[in-house]
Amino acid sequence: MIAMDSLDFTFAALSDPTRRAILMRLAEGETTVMELAQPFNMSQPAISRHLKVLERAGLISTAIRGQERPRRLETVPLKTAIDWMESYRQMWEKRYQALDGLLGELQSMQTNGDKQK
Repeated sequence: MIAMDSLDFTFAALSDPTRRAILMRLAEGETTVMELAQPFNMSQPAISRHLKVLERAGLISTAIRGQERPRRLETVPLKTAIDWMESYRQMWEKRYQALDGLLGELQSMQTNGDKQK
């Protein structure tokens, strides 16, 4: 069973376009806070607040290399969210297939009824 708290943190973190952009940048490879802040028109403390949300959700981690603290993407929470959504996609797919089958039967009955008139 998927822990709902972790999903809550993941989806809350993904709800912000700046945080999604940060994750897209980190998908290219790890980088420093200064490099992450460059494309955004916001202060470094504002970027740091976004990074804290992403870290709390487990979507990024921080390495320590001397004076540098590069951030990197962590994919496990994303995989967990995808797996959760996939279970619902499969459920709805089965329901749509059943509905398609029922509609097909109704159309067939209507076609057969029209032929008998």
